Amino acid sequence: MDNLAGVSAFVQAAETLSFVEAGRLLGVSASAIGKSIARLETRLGTRLLHRSTRSMTLTAEGTLFLQRCQRILGEMAAAEQELSDVRSAPRGRLRVSLPLVGGLLNPVLAEFTRQYPQVELEADFSDRRVEVIEEGFDAVIRVGDTEDSRLMSRQLGVFHLQLVASPDYLRRAGVPRRPADLCGHACLLYKFPTTGKVESWPVEGWDKLLGAGLGSRMVCNTVDTLIYLAEQGQGIACLPDFAVRRALERQRLQPVLGDHCRHSSSFKILWPSSKHLTPRLRAFIDIMSARLFPAGSG
Repeated sequence: MDNLAGVSAFVQAAETLSFVEAGRLLGVSASAIGKSIARLETRLGTRLLHRSTRSMTLTAEGTLFLQRCQRILGEMAAAEQELSDVRSAPRGRLRVSLPLVGGLLNPVLAEFTRQYPQVELEADFSDRRVEVIEEGFDAVIRVGDTEDSRLMSRQLGVFHLQLVASPDYLRRAGVPRRPADLCGHACLLYKFPTTGKVESWPVEGWDKLLGAGLGSRMVCNTVDTLIYLAEQGQGIACLPDFAVRRALERQRLQPVLGDHCRHSSSFKILWPSSKHLTPRLRAFIDIMSARLFPAGSG
């Protein structure tokens, strides 16, 4: 404990460049600060501060030691705060960025707001790849991988893209047996709202099919509309399995070219590694992990 007291005295003195001010902040005398730092320097075998009657400056060794000590004291303060947070209910503002899959996320968001009424949830839905730290988000949910070393992550679940059409459409237009057959069908395409690019279908030779004048009937930027049009027999659509699971179970849609589709991707939740895991952020991560893809549904 004496070592820790010496470290605290040194950090306060180094940050204020004053024994008097450091003593005031720690509730002891300036003399006690000076003696504590002297004992620390003796133990370390090096001088940390240049002191004179008029000024105080850090030595090169003192500068290095200060940086490490600040991190240690910061971690201790964070640990104390976490223990305190365990006893407190989630509350306050939570800002999150979410992909445009409201049908998947909405039930979990509703459950979160019911369980934690004291949390003010700000949800920003976008297909844009936001800058988590720079834009001030507490957490984001993304599709695919991330390579940002500043972020922590947890996988929420895996999904697949699949081609679907209504039984009525397939009776009228025929069932495609291979990807090349799509050129003779009405295709319902998804366009990313931010980039304006058409989403690729997970079938062999997709780029060639698109360039050869694929028979697209409609291009739009909402999944719900594509599901509705597909159910109404307007063509073949490529959609996430979680979005069409109920329609498939009720036989309003059926898979197309299932043996030719190869796709797998994941949802992950990410948050800044430097951000203290508040009760509200921990609660959001936990409920998304438990509820978004319940066991056996992914």
